[in-house]
Amino acid sequence: MSELTPSENPESETESPDSDHITIGRIIAPCGSKGKVKVQIETVFPQRFSPGELVFVDGRPMAIADVSWHRGRPMVKFNTIDCAEDAQQLRGKSIEIRQNQVQPLPEDHYYHYQLIGLEVRTTGGEHLGKIREIIAGQSNDVYVVPGTKGEILVPAIEDVVRSVDLERGFMEIEPVAGLLELNRKKSD
Repeated sequence: MSELTPSENPESETESPDSDHITIGRIIAPCGSKGKVKVQIETVFPQRFSPGELVFVDGRPMAIADVSWHRGRPMVKFNTIDCAEDAQQLRGKSIEIRQNQVQPLPEDHYYHYQLIGLEVRTTGGEHLGKIREIIAGQSNDVYVVPGTKGEILVPAIEDVVRSVDLERGFMEIEPVAGLLELNRKKSD
């Protein structure tokens, strides 16, 4: 998963298949002949791409040796990559950090990886399903919740999301009129 915006949109920092790591960027392509790579940022903390920072690429620890910026993207030189051929081998790989390295967020803000998989239920106690994915939006995110009655799209707004309990693994919502009926499967 990746690390993005802590505003009304929760962080979209995403959990990698190795659940101890969080994706903060993806390597797009080699850049130049000395082993630099162009990175697509997946974090709202671009300072993570600074010389001396320890990251993981394809599970291997690597230190960032140098960074330059071009059109809002970091061009990263890792300490162990010294030529374009080695950089080419990293194309498409995730750049990750350990989960314990994530930046703390203000109260009532969450990383996306913390929300994926949470059970969603209404304030009336109806179980709707688990959050499968989060669609990032301009004004708010939308939680995709597939369940036995169809897929429900839950807007991440204060009027709908009433509480999040990470320890107990659920989110409680107050559905606005029509929200639950909008995408439910039709009865045969």
